[in-house]
Amino acid sequence: MASMILSWLSFVLITLGVLGALFVNPSCSTSRRALDLHDHGLQVQSGFKVTLKHVDSGKNLTRLERLQRRIKRGRKRLQRLNAMKLKSSTSPDSHTQVETPVHAGLGEFLMTLSIGTPAKSFSAIVDTGSDLIWTQCEPCKQCYKQPTPIFNPKESSTFSKVSCTSELCDALPSSKCTNKSCEYYYTYGDSSSTDGILATETFSFGEEDSSDVSIPKISFGCGGDNEGGGFNQGAGLVGLGRGTLSLVSQLKEPKFSYCLPSVDDTQSTSTLLMGSLASLNSSASSSDVANIKTTPLVKNPSQPTFYYLSLEGITVGGTRLPIAKDTFTLGDDGGGGLIIDSGTTLTYLAEDAYDAVVKEFTSQMELPEKDAIDTVGLDLCFKLPEDATKVEVPKLVFHFKDADLELPSENYMIADSDVGVICLAAGSAGDMSVFGNYQQQNMLVLHDLVKETISFVPTKCDQL
Repeated sequence: MASMILSWLSFVLITLGVLGALFVNPSCSTSRRALDLHDHGLQVQSGFKVTLKHVDSGKNLTRLERLQRRIKRGRKRLQRLNAMKLKSSTSPDSHTQVETPVHAGLGEFLMTLSIGTPAKSFSAIVDTGSDLIWTQCEPCKQCYKQPTPIFNPKESSTFSKVSCTSELCDALPSSKCTNKSCEYYYTYGDSSSTDGILATETFSFGEEDSSDVSIPKISFGCGGDNEGGGFNQGAGLVGLGRGTLSLVSQLKEPKFSYCLPSVDDTQSTSTLLMGSLASLNSSASSSDVANIKTTPLVKNPSQPTFYYLSLEGITVGGTRLPIAKDTFTLGDDGGGGLIIDSGTTLTYLAEDAYDAVVKEFTSQMELPEKDAIDTVGLDLCFKLPEDATKVEVPKLVFHFKDADLELPSENYMIADSDVGVICLAAGSAGDMSVFGNYQQQNMLVLHDLVKETISFVPTKCDQL
């Protein structure tokens, strides 16, 4: 009898929606319930709230097309992430070989903010894998087409260049002095780059239906030479990494969180909470506290921007996989490890771990495998039974240090009734593993840079 109960608790029933979306059948699921953050999670003290819009929002795309675009961008970003080690490249204005760090770029979400006095509104890519805030600036040697007018610093009374002797200039991974001003140069792994002057300005943040919060003297890159693809969804980039020049570090509000609704919800927007708005209420009831999973951040001196986590194991169904303890451990050279990333769609695991996950899913799924790499773009897929409305799938748990994170089935299985497949939303990584945004749907993901922790709170993100 005990073994039967264990077997039942190792699986969940999922219901296939009309468009192939997955959601957990509440009567059969032991997944954690969502918290109402208006009652339990957040207290307004200081900080601000920003709406995030997905880069494909408003486009006339089918569900499959949206998924394919997400996966394609995610794989391109993964290539960039795996090229993050310092490499030799050519300085833009000379033939001298310099050590230029490669950055991630290519995010999935846009935020609207304003710059200067008077304020000029623009949208920018939000990136937890980068630190620098930058936007295109006049005069422009080379700029890509953007949705809003390019920022002209001569029209702002609060614009100020950063000197070469400034600590802000010292914080740049690659810089040089031009006419006593600090010039930056950022590359993004596929010949994309931004080159310009480091400056300070007044930035404003907030919701359309509320008062903006204006913050003076934010350091940013004023880019007059911006090349390559991946940025034309917005007018620049807002870095939310762990480094000195990121938005969260400069605000001295060392917390932020985001909440991403279901990928199938094309009407709702995502939410970014900064400062005290990202704080969990310490007076939450004991049952609510049990739903909050908190794991410590890991530092990587060679890649200080990223949010590294300690992943100690994975369970599929009722089976803890035989994955070597050092599979997700950072190497002495700074390689390996696992990061949590808002800009990568799928979760990508070290090859040995991914192979173990695939083997166990294949063993436990009572459906025949089906090749859908050319249609859906995922490695492991199974054939859906004709006219099926429910499918049983194994549970999936990520065992982070001090936090066993059990995912709802819609956060790791993708079904498409038109193609007739159900697929695992994961892939094999290169040097570095990534916990992607598909696995973070309907969770408030809190980054606390003081406590050096990441917290996961099941949340109805469309209600924030």
